[in-house]
Amino acid sequence: MNQPFLSGAIVLDLTQMLSGPYASLLLADLGARVIKIEDPEKGDRIRGMGPHFNQGESAYFLAVNRSKESICLDLRQDEDRETFYKLVEKADVVLDNFRPRVLQKLGLEYETLKARNPKIIQLSLSAFGQTGPYRESPAFDLTLQAISGAMSVTGEPGGDPVRLGLPMGDLAGGSFAALAVSAALYRRERTGEGSRIDLSLMDSMVSLLTYMAGYYWHSGVIPGPVGSGHQSVVPYQAFKTRTIYIIIAVFVEKFWQALCDVLGLSEIAADPRFDSNLNRLENRAILIPILQDAFLRKSGEEWLEKLTKAEVPCAPVNTLDRVLEDPQTLHRGMVAEVDHPKCGRIKALGNPFVVQGVDPVYKPAPLLGEHTEKVLKELLGI
Repeated sequence: MNQPFLSGAIVLDLTQMLSGPYASLLLADLGARVIKIEDPEKGDRIRGMGPHFNQGESAYFLAVNRSKESICLDLRQDEDRETFYKLVEKADVVLDNFRPRVLQKLGLEYETLKARNPKIIQLSLSAFGQTGPYRESPAFDLTLQAISGAMSVTGEPGGDPVRLGLPMGDLAGGSFAALAVSAALYRRERTGEGSRIDLSLMDSMVSLLTYMAGYYWHSGVIPGPVGSGHQSVVPYQAFKTRTIYIIIAVFVEKFWQALCDVLGLSEIAADPRFDSNLNRLENRAILIPILQDAFLRKSGEEWLEKLTKAEVPCAPVNTLDRVLEDPQTLHRGMVAEVDHPKCGRIKALGNPFVVQGVDPVYKPAPLLGEHTEKVLKELLGI
């Protein structure tokens, strides 16, 4: 059996909350040994995050910290900080999500770590990065969604600003962090050099503006929310049926005629108001009510069967219970189970990286300090 991509890599994870732990979760899924370093008294703050607890363990914490080890070190104490430095000598990566002044206060600056291990890769994942006017400002997912412009294009037209249901302010940065660490490890294999990576959650969110920023620079028009729709494509949105909401994505022109045929609206396919995507964009306000009326004639299940047969891109708007029981989700192993020492057998989301010849291995999220003795003995002989 092949080894996972990052097998043998040791990651010291100083992060808390969601963005950093999500990054280290992805690295653990790729095979890295992630050692979560926590304060002896409280640990990661999300250990106390409610409202859901299983045998006293936060469901939030369990969800984003599987397959990691936990050791307790108080980095404010000289002896524990020296132990951490010794771990740095054995490690490949150090992750933190401290603000700049905290890094300096704890003696965790890159030059300090590099003196102990010239090949170390240090990634600091912070709200606004290590430089700039906001560098010391605190922020959370909601802050990042607002300041990055994401909330301004989310929701229904004319409505109040709406937060994305998924915490993308955190998850985007965590995803980019795992990508950056993987790239830095590859670079080190080629050059022998470590890296200092300064990753901003705000930068990550701004980078996701992609074509919306391009449209604005080209037209000068400030985009707003379009509900489930799209600025460039019609029809490309959710529709209500007799039972559920479903989405239609006519992103390619060939699907337009097929959609009209399925809906019993073949006569409008060649209507000059709707015969091209540009014309449909211009006449969106006329077209969408026609389509919506048609969708209300049958159940969502009936429409999905007909549309799928006609190869029109479509899908149900699944609630979480449905997606976690969806046959595609289950077939791909995206619902896994782990045995937790306190909670027993619990479900966990699977590893999205499918590598031929490598079977995913899942371990439960660690108890606070569960692996302190094991890790220090194995790595430092303490």
